[in-house]
Amino acid sequence: MTRKAPEPVQVIKQRRDAALSALVHGVPYINFLGIEFERRGDELTAILAFDDKLIGNPMLPALHGGVTAAFLEVTAIIGLSWAIIWEDMESGALDPLALTPDTLPRLPKTIDFTVDYLRTGLPRDAYARARVNRSGRRYASVHVEAWQDNRARLYAQATGHFLMPPRNG
Repeated sequence: MTRKAPEPVQVIKQRRDAALSALVHGVPYINFLGIEFERRGDELTAILAFDDKLIGNPMLPALHGGVTAAFLEVTAIIGLSWAIIWEDMESGALDPLALTPDTLPRLPKTIDFTVDYLRTGLPRDAYARARVNRSGRRYASVHVEAWQDNRARLYAQATGHFLMPPRNG
């Protein structure tokens, strides 16, 4: 019995990066805010690159609370979507190189989203990570934490509940 040779690491990385890129760049608002995602294995870190348009109070200056909330919600939705498509992508059921904004799986829809503003968002890059607490066929719960200079000093966190898109198959 012969065993199939493992895929080269570069092919696996290319497939995963293509899927993430299609997922992120399929949403115009993510591009408008300038949010990018860095992938390490199956873990995603969202990066909100600082831009003057993100300032809400120029007297402080501080990041706009709506930008912070949007950053956290985008991180939760992309993190949840990534968890959904990971299995399909790794099994070969989903071809990430053929993904376009029209062929992407539907994104989860927000049921509710609660943001805790813990300190002022400073005029610098921000980072966030989502943790899926529960993900079922119909409903998911996600917790997100955001920081700037120090991972231990969060400036905001959020919890959201999402309606899961129907799964084919």
